[in-house]
Amino acid sequence: MGWRREHIEIKTPEQIGLMRKAGLVVAAVHDALREATKPGVSTKDLDTIAETVIRDHGAVPSFLGYDLGDGAYPASICSSVNEQVVHAIPSAEQVLTDGDLISVDVGAILDGWHGDAAITLPVGEVAPELLAMVAAAEDALWAGIAAARVGGRLTDISHAVETSVRAAGPYGIVEGYGGHGIGTEMHQDPHILNYGKPGQGAKLKTGMALAIEPMITLGSPDTVELDDAWTVVTSDGSFAAHVEHSVGLCADGVWVLTATDGGVARLGDLVTSAAK
Repeated sequence: MGWRREHIEIKTPEQIGLMRKAGLVVAAVHDALREATKPGVSTKDLDTIAETVIRDHGAVPSFLGYDLGDGAYPASICSSVNEQVVHAIPSAEQVLTDGDLISVDVGAILDGWHGDAAITLPVGEVAPELLAMVAAAEDALWAGIAAARVGGRLTDISHAVETSVRAAGPYGIVEGYGGHGIGTEMHQDPHILNYGKPGQGAKLKTGMALAIEPMITLGSPDTVELDDAWTVVTSDGSFAAHVEHSVGLCADGVWVLTATDGGVARLGDLVTSAAK
């Protein structure tokens, strides 16, 4: 296939350090939401908690007011429940119940730099097959991050994600959606699909910052966008999982900017010394 020319923002080590500070704000939001997510809580409640944490850290939400041309996004998080894959808008009417899965995508801007990460959380007692899907998505995320090595190619990440998912089970890998560059804007080149052959696309270079985000389902990979122009759901109603981290490619390794430990626990020696 052909590849369009992309403009990929290259950061200095100091700028990657600033992105780490934004990433830690996102990590703090996820910590708060892990504690708050339980049956009886609405997704609007979670949005209020998230915005409070972001602003208490001196940052502003990346998502609030974000506009792709169909109107500004009205919340600080995306809160996608069950068959909702991504971009679902928090609502006081969306009350979590026992057995739900919720994906919470969070973005924060600090000193002009963005952090962006997503987690999928169980609500109460969740079916084992759903927990297995979440684990498969998380393993695929870390496989993709491990493949984000200076000197490699963009689709090495895509291929690593796909290979991990395929080995885990008969999951659907959501088509069209994926990760992206990140920095002074939340969404930048390059676009990173969660499937594909290795060795293609842009060469991975020191100073790149990427958001890697697998999205998988228990059924079909096909999705539908709802009339709100944001919420994406599975076409067959199957449950989905969505996870994401922002990473910086450094001269001596990868830095998982939105992981509290910088990625050390999952990646070990692949992680830059700045994170240790």
